[in-house]
This record gives sequence, C-alpha cells and structure tokens, in this order.
Amino acid sequence: MYKVALTESYFPAQGGPEPSPMTVGDMLRQSVEAAPQQVALKELTYEGEISRCWTYAELLADSERLARALASRHPEGARVAVYANNVPEWVLLELACGLAGITLVTVNPAYQKRELKYVLEQSRSEAIYYVADFRGNPMQEIADAVCDDIPAITHRILLTDHDALYAGEDQGALRDPKPQDPVQLQYTSGTTGFPKGALLHHNGLVRNGTDTMARGGMEKGDVFVHMMPLFHTTGCAILVLGGLGRCGTMLLAPMFDPAVIARVIEAQRAKFILGVPTMLVALIDEVRRSGRDVSSTQRIMSGGAMVAPQLCRDAKEVFGAPVQIVYGQTETSPVLTQAWYDDSLEDLTETIGQPAAHTEISIRDPQDNTVLPIGQQGEICARAYSVMLGYNDNPEATAATIDSEGWLHTGDLGRMDARGYVRITGRVKEMIIRGGENLFPAEIENVMLEHDAIDEVAVVGIPDEKWGEQVACFFRNSSGETLSADNLKAFIRDRLSPQKTPAYWISVSEWPLTGSGKIQKFKLAEAFAAGEFEILS
Repeated sequence: MYKVALTESYFPAQGGPEPSPMTVGDMLRQSVEAAPQQVALKELTYEGEISRCWTYAELLADSERLARALASRHPEGARVAVYANNVPEWVLLELACGLAGITLVTVNPAYQKRELKYVLEQSRSEAIYYVADFRGNPMQEIADAVCDDIPAITHRILLTDHDALYAGEDQGALRDPKPQDPVQLQYTSGTTGFPKGALLHHNGLVRNGTDTMARGGMEKGDVFVHMMPLFHTTGCAILVLGGLGRCGTMLLAPMFDPAVIARVIEAQRAKFILGVPTMLVALIDEVRRSGRDVSSTQRIMSGGAMVAPQLCRDAKEVFGAPVQIVYGQTETSPVLTQAWYDDSLEDLTETIGQPAAHTEISIRDPQDNTVLPIGQQGEICARAYSVMLGYNDNPEATAATIDSEGWLHTGDLGRMDARGYVRITGRVKEMIIRGGENLFPAEIENVMLEHDAIDEVAVVGIPDEKWGEQVACFFRNSSGETLSADNLKAFIRDRLSPQKTPAYWISVSEWPLTGSGKIQKFKLAEAFAAGEFEILS
C-alpha cells in the first residue's frame, strides 16, 4: 500500500522514479535474458490438454522470424488486423508487430460483416490475419466477403498457414520502434454504442502490463491461466505483455470453458487466474459442482465491471485466495487502480484499490472540472504514461476525453478517501435521474447481489413521463427459487431508501455482453422499450 494522507481527491503519482520507457521488443529480450530455457507459453486444446510449447528463447526466435516476414510485406507504421480467437499465432503476431514497427488492429472474433468492415476501414488496415472459423462463426468466409469490397486490404493470411505466415522472413529486417510509437489499435468494448479506436503505444502497454502483474504477485516461473480474449487489453496487455514481462508460464486457452479451466488449474497447478466477474461466477459454480482441487491458486484478479462483495467472498471460500480488483479502460492500456494482495477485506470488497504506479488519479466535478474534497462523488480522471495517443482519426472525441491539462475523463463516477482508495459509484452517463434525484446503479446492484437467489444483476434507467426515469432491475436467478416483485422490494427496502427501489423487476437467463464480458446495459434498455421482457408482478 502507498502511504499517503490526502487533503483533497487528488492522488499524486507514486512508485519512485519512473523506469526507462520500453518497447515490446525491449521487454521480450529482457525476459529471454533472465529465463531463456523456461517455458513461456503452452497452448491448450479445447479439451484442456497441452499442445505446443515455447521456451522464452524459442518465443523470441519465432517472433523475430515473423517480424522479418511482416517487414517484407508491410512498411513501418502500417496497420494490420488480427481476426482470431486465442491461438499462439495471435501472441506471436502481437510480439512480431512490436519488433517490426507495425500497428496491430485487434478484432473481436465474434464480429460479423458490418462490424468487421467498420473496423478495417476506420483503422485503415492494409492486411488481415485470421483463422478459418471459431465457435460456428465462419470468419474466413466473412473476412473474404468484406475484404473483396476494401481495395486497401492487400494481404489476407490464415494464421494456420505457416508457409504464408512466415513467407519473406529471409527478406525483411527487424526495425527499431520507439517507446512512444503506436503498436496497437484497440476498439472500445461498446457498452454504450459503436466502438472508437484507441491508439496505444509500446511503453503504455508494456509497463502497465508488467506493473499490474507485479502488484498481482506474479513471480518468475509462476503458472497462470490465460482465459481472457486476446483482442482486449486485459488479454494482450496485462496477461501477455505483463505475464511475459514477469517471466511467467502462460497456459493459453482457446476459449473460456469453466469445466476445462477448472480441470487445467487442477492438472497444471496454476497459481494465478484473471477473469471478468461473469467468468469467475461460472468458474466458482463449476468448482463447487465438480469438486476440482484448485488449491494451487494463490492469486485471483478481476475487473472490467463492478466486482460484487459476494463474489469476493465466494472466491475466497472456493479458491482460498482473495480477489484483487483492477479498474481501468482500453484508453489507459488499461489499468488505473488496483487492490493490494494484503488489503483488508473491506478494501478488497468495497473499493477498486489505489492508483497504479506512476499514475495520477483525481475525482473531479463533472460540471466545472475542479478537484473535489475527500469523500465527495465526482468523475474519476487519470493522467499517466499509459494514456492513449488518442482516438484514431477522431480528434473531436479525443479532445472530449482528454482535457487541455492532460487529464483523461473516464466517464465513471467515484469517491476517494484520504488514503487514495477509490470507490466506484456509477457511470456519468448511466446515472439515473428520477424525479430530480441522482441514483447510482452500482449501489443498487451491490445490495441486490446480497440476495441468496440472485447470481448477477444489472440496474438500468428507463424513460418515464412522470419521473423522467424509473429504475429497472434485471437479474439472473439459477437457484430455482421463485421470486416476486413484492419480496424483492421488501429485500431492498430493508437496505436502501425508498426512492432507490426499482419500479421494474425482470428475470433474464442470459445477458447481452461485449466481447470482453461486460453487460451492455443500453441493449437491455432497448429490449425493454421494445416490450421484449416480462416484468415480474
């Protein structure tokens, strides 16, 4: 824990002198020097068996081979898209782009034609590297149809076709990108609409990943399960760049399957796991059902959405390890705050930790941008080495997000205490204004998650002629217990004031999710307005 005694909601950068800026290549070569023959990457099959493996020395060699091949095809600064699930070639392409001075455009493997076309055109990609299909999605067919209409796409290469992938490796040369050069173009998760492309640089991604895994307790040789999608910063920055930067051994799962992941943790004696809350809920349910021995797990990290206190308690019971919450955004490479392993139970379950190393965090008045007193609610803002270069070809959106003093405005509401610990209280745009009173979904959600029959919950504002907005509570109940609006109202009225009681209660069996596992609340609101849900009476 950083020892501070703040007098206002501003946390100055901590962590001592800033380390020298780094590129992806700098990080990889340092790890090879430290542990050349240690296993860096193990590929898992869909059944959880070990397939191919790479030592750190082998990973560098193959990454350099691919970097030379890329350099023979693409000029420095080119953008190339990767449209694939979690396969080792994705990781190799990520590292190779860093060595070749090329910007990798990450694409959700669930994307369909319209979505893929938007990303390829908006990013100005000149190539696509893809797999044939994933989970029934005919990705090669989709990509070929889309690329037929985009003349700028000059190369289409299957990641599984190694002859094509490595073609030209004897003709290209490694390049020398700088730490502030762009290396990835990541598209935001789309919880509020169509995504924007955040242009991220080497130093932000590499240092943020390694700093996050260091606070997470990752040590040289630790085995960790990689079950997050690679196209998201959590997957390719925290786990890949951070895990490799800390000299861990990565078990790369092609997709998230709780039964497979539980079996892998047991068989490989994994020490570290990271998953969004929806993943951890499913994994906990699976371990309780199967009785798998997951006692090797010493560290669990989660974020990407509010992590409920009950989930933290369940994880501690099932795995014997606390959940270290991380909070951040794609635009910040991504982590801004993180819990410490030895934090109190209260801090682990009620806060999102302290700011990351070398990161300034402030809580500001959304109206006049002034720093607020300790404990007052406002917008969480950040200024750090990890902040994006900007939104791709969108200076207006960039200027609206990063102010003239370099503060990135997250759009999230929160409070900071005198120690610099931050609590999330909601979204600026998700704030519900009912009869002139500001209500914050996160507060209501955390209370409802204390109900024994409710597994997951999302609170959304619904337009209302009289009140302006009313509160709707969507929840998932797998307990088999029959719930009524009356008993749910009684439950929340015992814990919160009357105006925070939802007017509508809706039971759902599944959620509309982004590719990174966040609930898309705007889709719930749209479906509600279209009359697609049955309201509990």
